[in-house]
Amino acid sequence: MGINAFERRLERMVDGVFARAFRSSLRPIEIGRKLVREIDDHRSVDVKGRVIVPNQFTVTLSHDDLEQFADIHEALVRELCDAAREYARDEGYTFMGPVSVELVEAVTQKSGRFKLEGRMVEAASMAGAGSIVLPTGDRIVLGEETLTIGRLPSCDIPVPDPNVSRKHAEIRPSGAGYVVVDLGSTNGTRVNGATVNERKLTDGDVIAVGTTRLRFEAS
Repeated sequence: MGINAFERRLERMVDGVFARAFRSSLRPIEIGRKLVREIDDHRSVDVKGRVIVPNQFTVTLSHDDLEQFADIHEALVRELCDAAREYARDEGYTFMGPVSVELVEAVTQKSGRFKLEGRMVEAASMAGAGSIVLPTGDRIVLGEETLTIGRLPSCDIPVPDPNVSRKHAEIRPSGAGYVVVDLGSTNGTRVNGATVNERKLTDGDVIAVGTTRLRFEAS
């Protein structure tokens, strides 16, 4: 999926949320477009043939623009992180570690302008980000990759249950945590007994697909 499609999604996702929240001449969509270009411009291929892209981004703003963004700072960072993940997922890119966006001030930066730098930073360990505990007691540590749950053996979490769809649900990074998303399954996905289409996961949540129970643990 190309950059234009991504920009349209970011326009809806970011500007739709923040359009009335600030009066800065700098629009979030401009930061999103630059972030996408930074990802594309600095991609590389590793020895496994994966396309590796930057995962940590620093946005340098003027004092006035940073002040204008103060009330929406956390939400803006979260939306930009999610937009980067979605773009990488669509393009088949791989991150070396967690995605982060930092907004910093520079006294020499002119109002309405900004600089954005992306870096590839490998996580020392993904432990502590969160994990899925299987019925066997085995644990899958979560990172920046989306995990697929389903009946197909190729799924990240294969569930050999006739009541489970071939590709039943996904666990995706979102903001500082994770969400479970039903993929239009026949029998639905439940969290703590309630059927959900998409649900942010909290520590101890039990995800049910068919007769299989998976427990989410955050740390």
